[in-house]
Amino acid sequence: MLIGELSRRTGVSRRLLRYYEQQGLLTARRGSNGYRAYDEDAVLTVHQVRGLLEAGLSTEVIRDVLPCVRGEQPHFEWCADLRSTLARELTATDDRIATLQRRRETLADYLSRP
Repeated sequence: MLIGELSRRTGVSRRLLRYYEQQGLLTARRGSNGYRAYDEDAVLTVHQVRGLLEAGLSTEVIRDVLPCVRGEQPHFEWCADLRSTLARELTATDDRIATLQRRRETLADYLSRP
């Protein structure tokens, strides 16, 4: 399928699909006319990428974990190092939350002063 069809079927812009391809998350063949052609499984791959992005993973991390992803939800096949990668990402997310909580408390303190 061409990029326009993939965009229509996934709700993801052409620009973003090209970005996913640049990041190594999506592959396309090039026809003799230079147009990108995607296999049917590209629809599932885009849904998987979107789900992993919603979980806060970077495209770099997604590139590493995508081979272990199954289904649209996504579900994982526990490949080597996948648990440690996701645990590391969870710790980083917890750290960001703690930082935001401290910032919020500081701002709330400023607002509570006369």
